[in-house]
Amino acid sequence: MVSLQTPVCDFGKPAVDFSLPGTDGKVWTLDDCRGEKGLLVMFICNHCPYVKAILDRLVRDTRELKELGVNSVAIMSNDPHQYEEDSFENMKRVAEAYKFPFPYLLDETQEVAKAYGAVCTPDFFGYNADLQLQYRGRLDASRKDTAPEDARRELFEAMQQVARTGKGPEDQIPSMGCSIKWIGE
Repeated sequence: MVSLQTPVCDFGKPAVDFSLPGTDGKVWTLDDCRGEKGLLVMFICNHCPYVKAILDRLVRDTRELKELGVNSVAIMSNDPHQYEEDSFENMKRVAEAYKFPFPYLLDETQEVAKAYGAVCTPDFFGYNADLQLQYRGRLDASRKDTAPEDARRELFEAMQQVARTGKGPEDQIPSMGCSIKWIGE
């Protein structure tokens, strides 16, 4: 398991369209997912300890962001042949167990992850209402272990600012996680 950090936010970069199957049986596009005030695109998976450490907080924060007009979508781009825990059936189980308030989509060809420049799980891309990138940081101080209860809610605060002003914070701490498991690697 390789641990990576995300690159610095490329402010203003447009969101990339997609059409991917969800664990709910629907096919989702970028327009289906966007919220009135923005969209949080998250690259996650089921097996990664970095993702497991934040799932409860991720669900809490995405629920609260939805109330602010910022929708969220999670995309799983790992090669499930390398990690059975990341299979589509297991994605359905995780989405149901955590009551995901967002679509959980399978990027089987990995084309969407490559188009976004995703490098790890979790990898967060926060967009404003015009679908221009404003946040490419971490959820909070969690790593493989959950951060303390009083940890600053960095992603939530950043996306709250995006919902209010259309702009993300200048200072962002990169997300850290397991490398995406590319097909053939």
